[in-house]
Amino acid sequence: MAEVRDLVVEKVSKSFRGLQALSEVSLRVEPGEIVGLIGPNGAGKTTLFNAVSGFMVPDQGRVAFGGQDLIGRKPHEICKLGLTRTFQIVKPFGNLSVLENVAVGGFNHTLRPGVAEEESWRILEFVGLAPKALIPARNLTTPDRKRLEMARALATAPTLLLLDEVMAGLNPTEKEEVIGLVKKVRSAGTSVLIIEHAMRVIMGLCDRIYVLDYGCLIAEGAPKAISSNPKVIEAYLGKEYATAERH
Repeated sequence: MAEVRDLVVEKVSKSFRGLQALSEVSLRVEPGEIVGLIGPNGAGKTTLFNAVSGFMVPDQGRVAFGGQDLIGRKPHEICKLGLTRTFQIVKPFGNLSVLENVAVGGFNHTLRPGVAEEESWRILEFVGLAPKALIPARNLTTPDRKRLEMARALATAPTLLLLDEVMAGLNPTEKEEVIGLVKKVRSAGTSVLIIEHAMRVIMGLCDRIYVLDYGCLIAEGAPKAISSNPKVIEAYLGKEYATAERH
């Protein structure tokens, strides 16, 4: 397993044609943590993921993983350092089998097909997709596609996994299953930074939470502190959520 590493984001800013998507955002993910990133649509959450994972270069600021500067590195280079991500819109290789989809990620750390396939079977058992390993990925249901997206990411052997709305479109039972899977990922030694809109999920899952609004960091802290923060209630949670939580 790769060396355990921490993520440090310091005063990262990014604008698109004059629109400030991120404004001096800072956060940290320590080894072994599950950290949440929440905020309204358009707050800059996925933009921050893109900056961290190499899919976009910020205008200013610092991003480091395990003490190594990430800005200017390509996504595949960052992946080799042990940091990988999932995507909001899941796009598996539809004509490949579920097993083959996962094996593609395995080539991040091995050039031996047999090793990649063996590891892919282990990961499919881990996420609960082993019985469907040999079917085409295009035939999977939405919940199973979400699991496959996580499996492909895990196949790269990350020590930090960025999850972008991995529970979107799932029913309550399916969300509970994914919550259990995220906890298993952490128990297996991989830290997690997760974007999620289901507040009761995020509040029960995360050690700490960062809140973005209009590209600015407006709050950071433990779930209980975030759920009672007036700025967060006004910008995102709403008074109805805060009232329900008190009761």
